[in-house]
Amino acid sequence: MKRDLIRLLDYSGAEILELMDSALQCKKQKGKLRSDLKGQTVALVFQKPSNRTRVSFEVGVYELGGNCLYLGPDEINLGKRESTQDVAKTLSRYVDCIVARVFNHQDIEELALQADVPVINALCDLYHPCQALADIQTIYEQFGSFKNLTLAYVGDGNNVFHSLMVACAKVGINVRFAGPKGYDPHKGIVRAAQAIAKKNKCSVELGGDPKKAVKGAHIIYSDVWVSMGQEQETAKRVREFKGYQVNEDLMKLADKNYIFMHCLPAHRGLEVTADIIDGKHSVIFDQAENRLHAQKAVLLKLLS
Repeated sequence: MKRDLIRLLDYSGAEILELMDSALQCKKQKGKLRSDLKGQTVALVFQKPSNRTRVSFEVGVYELGGNCLYLGPDEINLGKRESTQDVAKTLSRYVDCIVARVFNHQDIEELALQADVPVINALCDLYHPCQALADIQTIYEQFGSFKNLTLAYVGDGNNVFHSLMVACAKVGINVRFAGPKGYDPHKGIVRAAQAIAKKNKCSVELGGDPKKAVKGAHIIYSDVWVSMGQEQETAKRVREFKGYQVNEDLMKLADKNYIFMHCLPAHRGLEVTADIIDGKHSVIFDQAENRLHAQKAVLLKLLS
């Protein structure tokens, strides 16, 4: 039976650690060409453009010996030019895996339901599981363990935070969220993550005060205030997120050996100041690189 990667809620903590171990092994073999996916083709179906996601998947498939086919927004126009069901059924006759980057979560769910091949969620409005897997790997590389770590996320309770929160709960990292009123994460996903965290003897806490969230935290995470597709809300969001900038004053409250994380792209001077994101505590490019290795691990699990 085929397996998809739509959300990390569908994967156990043990499976997430297994993927991380595989990603770490892939990283040790960085640049080495393998033949695991020889004769297999992966289709990238993207409704929105990308830098890290597209490049890391294309390079990853190539390094595993497979073929990659990019289908951009103008080529398929998922759900408009052709129904999601027809796209899924047709591509299943041609390719061995579909990687989709979509606006709406229901589109990725429909693709997975209708496709006869594995479907990987490369981002939707609710989840970004590939990013969270790379983040977990980065945290492990920096600290060597997940024990007694606290991650503070400052900003918008968006798709990146949803997957990161679930991943942390699954591996035992405490999570604190601080964001302005009206930008809280999805209540159902929070409840699910809190239940998982309780079983794993860690916690997921929500609040509005970034100082409380950051105090003593080992990992500080920020993301853009205005995501792709929300440009018309820019002035409103910049106004409402005032006070949630990650800057030197806020970081004085964090653990002295903290790391700063950001999934990129970043807007220096808005959600984070340049001295923090480009400073000695920043691991943003380790995160970016680990997208390649984490996604290779997912491809190996679903296709080998």
